[in-house]
Amino acid sequence: MVKHTLEDQLILHEGLRLEVYKCPAGYWTIGVGRNLEAKGLTDFEQVYIFGRDGMSKQEVIERLKEQGVTTEQAMWLLANDISECIKDLKRFDWFDKLDDVRVKVVIDMRFNLGPQGFRQFKRMIEHLAAGRYSLAAGEMINSKWYLQVGSRARRLTEMMRTGNDYQ
Repeated sequence: MVKHTLEDQLILHEGLRLEVYKCPAGYWTIGVGRNLEAKGLTDFEQVYIFGRDGMSKQEVIERLKEQGVTTEQAMWLLANDISECIKDLKRFDWFDKLDDVRVKVVIDMRFNLGPQGFRQFKRMIEHLAAGRYSLAAGEMINSKWYLQVGSRARRLTEMMRTGNDYQ
């Protein structure tokens, strides 16, 4: 059976770009899907990338437009984003009961949708809590998100339904 890392999966779905770009939703983004307008960089991340902090989101965007990031910096930001997703998802008592493949599905969705967007999948979350993974996959299919993200949604839905990693 193929086993892909969560990082590989997110890079497949988000891409890895070392320069600032506009994502499909129209937001300035860098690295592996880091939305610089909604999320920006924490002070700690600013110190790591620029050697100083206290910059506004707009200053960060302008500076990154000039210099971009290295692969190492992009992967470090991704690790921070994954940690944030996991911390948020651990608020659900069912999260730690998921198998490794379904953990990747849920983290990927939370990464893509943000905390509020993920929580709008109320029926899917109810099915996850009850271990009804085929029904959870059905709720994923029955959403605007499924139509908006194309192959990502098809891949994640199949992973949720079967518990098998993507090929």
